[in-house]
Amino acid sequence: MKKHILILISVFTLSVQTKAQNGFENILLADVNDSQKLLEAYFAPGMEGFINAMNSGWYHTAKVHKKLGFDISIGASGAQIPSKNDLINISALGLSSKLTSNAPTTPSFSGPENGAQFTVTRNIQGQNVEANFQAPGGESLPANLVPAPSVQIGVGLPWKLEAMVRFVPNINFEESQDESSLNMFGLGLKKEITDWFGPMDKTPLHVSILAAYTSMKVSYGIADVNSGPIETENALAEFDLNAFTLQAIASLNFPIINVYGGIGYNNGSSSLKMSGTYTGVFQTVGGSPNVTIRENLVIPSNFDFKSNGMAATIGARLSLGFFKIYGSYALQEYNTANLGIAFSLR
Repeated sequence: MKKHILILISVFTLSVQTKAQNGFENILLADVNDSQKLLEAYFAPGMEGFINAMNSGWYHTAKVHKKLGFDISIGASGAQIPSKNDLINISALGLSSKLTSNAPTTPSFSGPENGAQFTVTRNIQGQNVEANFQAPGGESLPANLVPAPSVQIGVGLPWKLEAMVRFVPNINFEESQDESSLNMFGLGLKKEITDWFGPMDKTPLHVSILAAYTSMKVSYGIADVNSGPIETENALAEFDLNAFTLQAIASLNFPIINVYGGIGYNNGSSSLKMSGTYTGVFQTVGGSPNVTIRENLVIPSNFDFKSNGMAATIGARLSLGFFKIYGSYALQEYNTANLGIAFSLR
């Protein structure tokens, strides 16, 4: 298996480079409890990064559109994975004695490119067997940023409300035997409350409350393999990510420059489901000659990743008539930058 899940994201960002590496599915050679711990540790920084990126970039002003006014925004957020999460401390995972490695650490999703070598020892059909595999290396993430691109539409409603929809349309990819797809959809609602503060509505200062939800689904087709330590057939990895943010936001709106910011709470979760047939190829040990034994591998069933915490955002927008350029930076679990352009009327 030569490609990782970020091949999908690279289509949008043109910055993530995939490399030939051993696939993460090789970890399934380990005992089901060990493989779950390793896979969760490997993917956790990436999944948490996506959640933080998905919760960013929802606004570039606290001022809502007039009734039926609208804007169309095209932007991307990048959540920076802390360098401390680039390596997995193998001993801290509490793996069984059936799984040993040649190094104390191995890369996570965001780590260096060469994974540790592991040896699995098991008893199958009454015989002691073993298999060797290399753990997956990390992705080439520019500045350790996990990207979440989107197109967003905002429409003004009565009662100083603004509804927002963001999306990446469903994209299907086919390369050799791999079939992969990605889609993202989000809904947001902004309520301006400037007039709650008396004469403040006569000033350039605007205050709003924002609530938004985003869902992203990524399906990653794993090519059929009939050689090596693991054989795969009709294999598929499906990531389901959900993110929610609630923020109080404010902006100073001037004719050309707009300064905005917010503070609030982010929450999100993601899951991984693997399907298909995975067959481990083991060699007997302690005898001569060695015998090859194949066994269908058990897939862990409950991969869960969570991220939550406070977020504080500061940003600025340049207005050139109906054309806007904006950028912001959010201090949160994984600090996140957002850049975009918007076409806005009313």
